Amino acid sequence: MKAVVLFPQNQAPQYINNFPEPVASNENQLVLSVKAAAIKNLDKARASGKHYSTQGDIQQAKVIGGDGVGILADGTRVFALGVTGMVAEKAIVEKNKTIALPEGIDDATAAALPNAVAGSAMALRFRAAMQAGETVLINGATGFTGVIAVQIARHYGAKKIIVTGRNEQTLQSLLQLGADEIVSLKQSEENITAQLKQIHTVTPIDIIIDYLWGRSAELLLEVLKGTGTFTHKTRFVSIGAVTGDTIQLSAETIRSVDLQLSGSGLGSWSRAEFQQLFTDIIPEMFQLAADHQLQADTVNIRLEELESLWQTTDTDGKRLVVII
Repeated sequence: MKAVVLFPQNQAPQYINNFPEPVASNENQLVLSVKAAAIKNLDKARASGKHYSTQGDIQQAKVIGGDGVGILADGTRVFALGVTGMVAEKAIVEKNKTIALPEGIDDATAAALPNAVAGSAMALRFRAAMQAGETVLINGATGFTGVIAVQIARHYGAKKIIVTGRNEQTLQSLLQLGADEIVSLKQSEENITAQLKQIHTVTPIDIIIDYLWGRSAELLLEVLKGTGTFTHKTRFVSIGAVTGDTIQLSAETIRSVDLQLSGSGLGSWSRAEFQQLFTDIIPEMFQLAADHQLQADTVNIRLEELESLWQTTDTDGKRLVVII
């Protein structure tokens, strides 16, 4: 079969046209004819062995991609998590890790959405315990997951949504998708801090969803820092670390503000929360997309093109999707 395979000695995966087809090993496994698979930062990090979930993995040739969209033997079109890699013509999936797709959603959108939904809805619902009427700031909203997070926060009833980022064009487009105010990270740190303090004074920030970490997270935490008087409670949820994996955090900040600092990602969710993601949250977002109430822009490529485009990053809030 045709597949994109990562070999241990290589830094990037290769397109192979005669890789062995996977075989189901028990009655709970199904063969999926894959039609589309999105390429996420998670896939790249896991393929390189740099993601925390890959520690201890035995290095061997393997098809890349953790999830995708395809057709089962009975004709059902589904999104599924892969037992084997999904950037291939065939993959093995488990029966209880598939979601039937509604009419009206295309393969590329269905492949692109779930990772972004997990990277936004899970943080909003379970780590931040978001309530309708709250103010949400999304730090790093110009990537694909950030764009989805803006729309989901609005769907969940946010009163005000503030977004930050460096891509000016995408920042402006977020105003049409539900954002109320934008903060350009291309400004000087002094201007960023002044704008954020003004926002927090006028409309206290209830939730921060952070995809960047690094210096911008330090600035946000500095903005929240109290002066010895009563402070507004803010729930800060770290999801990504695009601009740096570590920050300096002043102990005074922790002591001076009513701050809840948590993370949302693989390993942080309970079994019940993950089950809810599969049974309720992702299906709801699929239906919203099918009803044209949730926008997900993709850049679609062929299987054989991925090898040369492996280092491509999301541009203008779009997701790279391999169409098979």
